Amino acid sequence: MTVEVSSGAAPAETRCGFVALIGAPNVGKSTLVNALVGSKVTIVSRKVQTTRALIRGIVIEDNAQIILVDTPGIFLPKRRLDRAMVSTAWSGAHDADLVCILLDAKAGLDEEADAILNKLAMVQHPKILVLNKIDLIPREKLLALAQAANERMKFEHIFMISALSGDGVDDLRKTLAQMVPPGPFHYPEDQMSDAPLRHLAAEITREKIYRQLHQELPYQSTVETDSWTERKDKSVRIEQTIFVERESQRKIVLGKGGATIKSIGADSRKEIADILGVPVHLFLFVKVRENWGDDPDRYREMGLEFPKE
Repeated sequence: MTVEVSSGAAPAETRCGFVALIGAPNVGKSTLVNALVGSKVTIVSRKVQTTRALIRGIVIEDNAQIILVDTPGIFLPKRRLDRAMVSTAWSGAHDADLVCILLDAKAGLDEEADAILNKLAMVQHPKILVLNKIDLIPREKLLALAQAANERMKFEHIFMISALSGDGVDDLRKTLAQMVPPGPFHYPEDQMSDAPLRHLAAEITREKIYRQLHQELPYQSTVETDSWTERKDKSVRIEQTIFVERESQRKIVLGKGGATIKSIGADSRKEIADILGVPVHLFLFVKVRENWGDDPDRYREMGLEFPKE
């Protein structure tokens, strides 16, 4: 006969919460999300404004689930798409449990950072200051920047990190786990993002486009995954369309003799296959969709609210 003996120890309390990452373009928000999660869930590009919707990375640390909201970089909006992204970023800050303000340590308290700190005064949630790219400036300047920022606003914690190298990221992850509120997990423990794989695959292709054509191609381009077929041999067949606004842009993406689109496809296919762990057959098409920046349906597909003006 087997007798089960209770240890008397109560199971550890779980915690779960949303953490919004707020900052100007190119301060390293997407890189930080990927570093915290330990896997690629959001694209990283030298071209500003690559994050359009609230892509979430999901982190398990001890008994806590941290849901990271990687908001679009906050900047002075000029076009309709810009206004939609900035509105989405601020809604992410107001809806989260905690807010991480990311500053580029090298840029310091510049005009963009100053505007963000002014507006953050209206956000009531606990705030954490994260100084990124600390490897680029001397320590004394870093301490002065931290002090100047802390005089502007009350922060629960200040972290100095390099999202690219991972320096300081573990300490930030542990603190976030302690600060999110008690509660059950919102997502399965093995899930890293709530972005569907079709969306992530499109984001990866969009990243490859920007890496190869970041100077030639304007920001108004998008990628959609048209079909996703899992084949009997365990491989996946993916068809995607790259939409641009003008015929001249379509020719740039295709390249001479189709060389550019082939290179983009090869890079994207390799990364998607690495993430899925199965062979991938990727087929890319380029189409002109004029004035898509004024089409409400395109905004909904990207998880953005269409601005009325």
